[in-house]
Amino acid sequence: MENRSVIELRNVSIYHGEKGRRDRSSADLVLSDINLTVNEGEFVYLIGRVGTGKSTLLKMLYAEVDLCDGDGTVVGFDLRRLKRKQIPLLRRSMGIVFQDFQLLTDRNVFYNLYDVMRATGWSDESHIRRRIDEVLNLVGLAHKCYKMPFELSGGEQQRLTIARALLNNPRLILADEPTGNLDPVTAEGIMELFRHIAERGCAVVMSTHNISLIEQFPSRTILFAQGHIAEVDVNSLIEQA
Repeated sequence: MENRSVIELRNVSIYHGEKGRRDRSSADLVLSDINLTVNEGEFVYLIGRVGTGKSTLLKMLYAEVDLCDGDGTVVGFDLRRLKRKQIPLLRRSMGIVFQDFQLLTDRNVFYNLYDVMRATGWSDESHIRRRIDEVLNLVGLAHKCYKMPFELSGGEQQRLTIARALLNNPRLILADEPTGNLDPVTAEGIMELFRHIAERGCAVVMSTHNISLIEQFPSRTILFAQGHIAEVDVNSLIEQA
C-alpha cells in the first residue's frame, strides 16, 4: 500500500540559533522527542502558548530552520539530507500561508500569482492563465483578478495568499496563524476554505490560538507545552477553555 504521509517526524529535536544549529545546550532547545505523522487530506491544528515552538516547527518543515536531531521527511524530502539547492523544490511542493499575507503590494491579484508561477518554473502562458483562473475560482476571487491588494478586504487578501499557496498543486499547506488578523466571520470563511482544500486531498497544518475556531471546525489537535507535543482530545480542550 502506498504511503500517504506528507510529514514523518521521528525523535526530532529543534534548537534556537542560526538555522537552528547555534549550540545544542539545554538553553537553546525549543522542542524535543517530537514524533508526528500527517497524512494526505488531514487537517491538523497546532496549539499552545506563544513561544512554545509552533512557528519554529513550521519553519523546520519548510527548511527555514534545520533539523539537527532525529529523522524527518516532508512531501518526500529527507530534511536531514536536504541540500541548499533542493530547498526551492521542497517549498514548491507545499504551500505556505502567513498571518501577515506577504503579498506584492505593487502588483494586482493576477500578477501576484503570475510572477510567482514564472519564478517557480511555469513557462507556458496558456497553462499559467488557466491555473490562475482555477485557483482564483477555488478561493472565490475570480471577480477580483485586476484589483490591487489595498483594494481587497483582509479576508480577500488572505484568500489571495491561499490561492498563491495552491498554485503548484501542493500535497501540504502550512498555515501560521492565518486567521489571527481577521474578524470572526471572515475567519470562518477562511476555515471553510481550508476544510474544502483538505477534502480535496491536500493536508493542512495550521497553528492557531483561537479555540472557538477549533470548536466550530473540530479536527486533530496537537498541543505544544514545555518543549514537547501531545495529541489532545478536542472536546476536553473546549471544556477547559
